[in-house]
Amino acid sequence: MSDEITPFRIDVPEAVLEDLRDRLARTRWPADAPGEAWGYGTDLAVLRELCEHWRTRFDWRAAEATLNAFPQFTTTIDGQLVHFLHVRSPHPQARPLLLTHGWPGSVWEFTKVIGPLVDPVAHGGSAEDAFHVVAPSLPGYGFSGPTGDTGWDPERIAQCWAALMARLGYDRYGAQGGDWGAIITANLGRLDAAHLTGIHLNMVVAAPPDPADPMAGVLPDEIDGVMAMAQFRDHETGYQQIQGTKPQTLAYGLTDSPAGLAGWILEKFRTWSDCDGDVLAYFGADDLLANITIYWVTGTIGSSCRLYCEARRSGRFGPAQGRVEVPTGCAIFPKELYRAPRVWADAAYDVQHWSRFERGGHFAAMEQPEALVADVRAFFRGRS
Repeated sequence: MSDEITPFRIDVPEAVLEDLRDRLARTRWPADAPGEAWGYGTDLAVLRELCEHWRTRFDWRAAEATLNAFPQFTTTIDGQLVHFLHVRSPHPQARPLLLTHGWPGSVWEFTKVIGPLVDPVAHGGSAEDAFHVVAPSLPGYGFSGPTGDTGWDPERIAQCWAALMARLGYDRYGAQGGDWGAIITANLGRLDAAHLTGIHLNMVVAAPPDPADPMAGVLPDEIDGVMAMAQFRDHETGYQQIQGTKPQTLAYGLTDSPAGLAGWILEKFRTWSDCDGDVLAYFGADDLLANITIYWVTGTIGSSCRLYCEARRSGRFGPAQGRVEVPTGCAIFPKELYRAPRVWADAAYDVQHWSRFERGGHFAAMEQPEALVADVRAFFRGRS
């Protein structure tokens, strides 16, 4: 199998964008739900506002140019095309850092943090904190294209990432992730420990060390996080059930209807973020749509959802199997949907850095980019 790495540039055909606008203009909207806004799911008025912006004002070419400002490449690993950003620092002492996104995100999430990570001096920082950044699109997501075979669960993706970093010539590197990116990064810490300087997570997935007494050692100010996880499990995991069991059935509607795709993703950005209910004002329509449009123009919403099904089928949906022994940094944001207490994290990881923040949620690189960059720098400082 070829180890060739090919330069890549995004250039979506205009016909694809024209078709998108035409479909948006012909959307068949459902009746509004009664009662409180968002009470039954994505609010009709907000989604219509977002879709009208998408149809008439959103500039994909500007988003495309933002991504194309970063060097991009593709390669094939384990039979799967892998798209990735590879942004080398101008500072010779820079350390390699692998960034992994989740669902319903994409490499777009990292557009605000790559510059400060790669060239901290240009952003008011120190050259000692510089990184060479590698940010792949997950197999089945975005410009990596749909997965062509079964079995692409978090462990297999971690193995793919280890092969990618080796192919790029990085013998020692750090890794960072949230959502699926956190789970994949934890698996990477278990599978490629010899080459990792450490892992940094902004969603810490861990189980109680003593299932018979899950609250043992949980601090009083961590109880709200445990309760929030239970609330999420009981009321916010319907998407996991369909994506984890029948993702192909869901894919037909989301691949055919841009309004349906936007409605499916928008609700997650509202529910999982620290937006105080106003998701459009908090993120901005253009930021939200850049991420959604990546799914649309690549036709990968269906294959992205399959990751849930593959992880369930392999039994690797949650924490990495076995304790992760590489140094681990944890960034805890207050509106993160999964906030494990420190005692749980210590049982699952070699936690050497633990930070708690006053603002921010699940999409840390978009919501609190400065805080996330500072925490990544602090954790990896001096590690080699």
